[in-house]
Amino acid sequence: MNDSLKYKLVIFDLDGTLLNTLDDLYNSVAFALSENGLAPRTKAEVRQFLGNGMKNLIHRSVPEGTDPETELAAYRSFRAHYKVHCTDLTAPYPGIPEALSRIKESGIHVAVLSNKADPEAVRLCNLYVPGLFDSAAGEREGIPRKPSPEGVLTLMKGAGTSPDETLYVGDSEVDIETAKNAGVSCLSVNWGFRDTDQLFASGASKVVSTAEEMADAILLP
Repeated sequence: MNDSLKYKLVIFDLDGTLLNTLDDLYNSVAFALSENGLAPRTKAEVRQFLGNGMKNLIHRSVPEGTDPETELAAYRSFRAHYKVHCTDLTAPYPGIPEALSRIKESGIHVAVLSNKADPEAVRLCNLYVPGLFDSAAGEREGIPRKPSPEGVLTLMKGAGTSPDETLYVGDSEVDIETAKNAGVSCLSVNWGFRDTDQLFASGASKVVSTAEEMADAILLP
């Protein structure tokens, strides 16, 4: 570990931050709505619905007033479809593997915390950015999803870091709120599911536009 580095632990959001998962998520939402006789959504709508976990994605996607049984059926359709198709069109954003390699080689503990279901989160990390994370976790029993700070606090405990040694990197207002709730710094990226103006309106302190800028913001004094 370089003693001049500000952070000892960097926690990344996954969808919209490291991986462009929008097309696969949209296709699975479209399938779930169609299979259950519900009105379709546009990709732009689905993009705005992302960030609060898969159940909330479906809750926002189904028409207002949908009965609970139909919403649950749509969620199950989505989960079954996405489990099979989550790698069809997903890919890292430009420069992400190289940026993560720079960060990891510096000696920083690198982690992922996602509101995506844990099996898919771990699977996608292992597939697209293998060997670049010390830990990766998605939504699972026992730890509330973001913006609860519990996931961040658990990762900090495992890495033995304090809040001032920890950075959270994400692409949405959920990530900004998560970092605030955990008492850690937040770096926002604008290539994912929210635009720069939306991020600053949500309280972002710094927004970067490329993976190289992201790595520089983490590594340079």
